[in-house]
Amino acid sequence: MTVTAKAFQLWRNQIAPDATVSDLCRKADIKRSTLAQQLVRGKVSVETVVNIARAYGVPPVQALSQFDGYFDLADGILPPTPAEYLSQVSPMDLLRLILGRSEDADCVGRPVSFQLAPLPHRYSVRTWFDAVDRGELRQALTARTGIAPQNLSAQLSAGRLSTQLCVEVARVSGVSLANGLVVTGLLTPEEGGWAEDGREQVLSSLPDSELILIARDRLDGLGKRLRKQEQDSTRDKALWENLG
Repeated sequence: MTVTAKAFQLWRNQIAPDATVSDLCRKADIKRSTLAQQLVRGKVSVETVVNIARAYGVPPVQALSQFDGYFDLADGILPPTPAEYLSQVSPMDLLRLILGRSEDADCVGRPVSFQLAPLPHRYSVRTWFDAVDRGELRQALTARTGIAPQNLSAQLSAGRLSTQLCVEVARVSGVSLANGLVVTGLLTPEEGGWAEDGREQVLSSLPDSELILIARDRLDGLGKRLRKQEQDSTRDKALWENLG
């Protein structure tokens, strides 16, 4: 998603009234040509806004709240749900914890004995979406945004979600409006209000039975996606061979 160049110019004059475009780019480590092209097109990316906000010491959530589509972002910050924290634990870390418990290195109620992989992980977007979906999320998003179901599925399969959809998913689901921006990597967990040890706390509280069921479901979904990728790859290879 983008913000209008006019709104961007008004905002940047507030945080850095004396800075030139070159000054902004230099401080935020952005290519001047990139920002110049965005301004000419009349649309500035939210990534640009976030990078400039960080460079000038402005919390990104606060900065984005100045633009259309994000006005309620700062007021909509809530702690992630346990399901959201769990969605950001990679399948490999789930298996490591199961193995650790089988060897008595990890126990229910004790801190996790190893460092979790940083988020977002490879499947962060899809697992977060599934974690907040109560059953009618796709239909609600289509009604609210007009996105075609196949386009939404394509984004999720590719492990991405537009900024606009991230916020709409959160609005529909009743979770923190910044959480989708965290799982896509636009915001850091700290910027989105995530507890530093939130994932570890939720993991350590899970009984073995629930942990294994979660790992089973996660691996089952992963297996289906990998199988589809392999089938698509095989089909593409056969097509090229026939053409060649």
